[in-house]
Amino acid sequence: MTNPRAYNRRIEPLWWVRSPYLAYTLREATGVAVAAYAVVLLAGLISLASGKHAYNVWLNFLKSPWSLALHVIFLISMIAHVWTWFRIMPKTMPRLVLGGRVLPQTWITTAGLATAAATFIVILVVAEWLQP
Repeated sequence: MTNPRAYNRRIEPLWWVRSPYLAYTLREATGVAVAAYAVVLLAGLISLASGKHAYNVWLNFLKSPWSLALHVIFLISMIAHVWTWFRIMPKTMPRLVLGGRVLPQTWITTAGLATAAATFIVILVVAEWLQP
């Protein structure tokens, strides 16, 4: 009896550029941007704990043109990440039944986006209110 050989299908190098995979790839890339921004915030927290001079150096870094451009990229990535997150959410969660009727997926997505927008506005108002 001979040993059977495994079937290895040829995979194109740019498989992720095709239509069904591109949205997934971009969504995952926005997750990398979210993690990168978490590192920026962690660096700020570490500099704050290290003293006034280190914190001022971090603040000056945030004012640099490179940092501002990076933050624009982060903002675009965050918006895309939130949008795709709430579009996928109703497909991955159990069906919600309200009054004997299944809640439409668009309602769940709209509620999630509205909650995210309201939270963002509350954070902006509180941040403005806490300014010295």
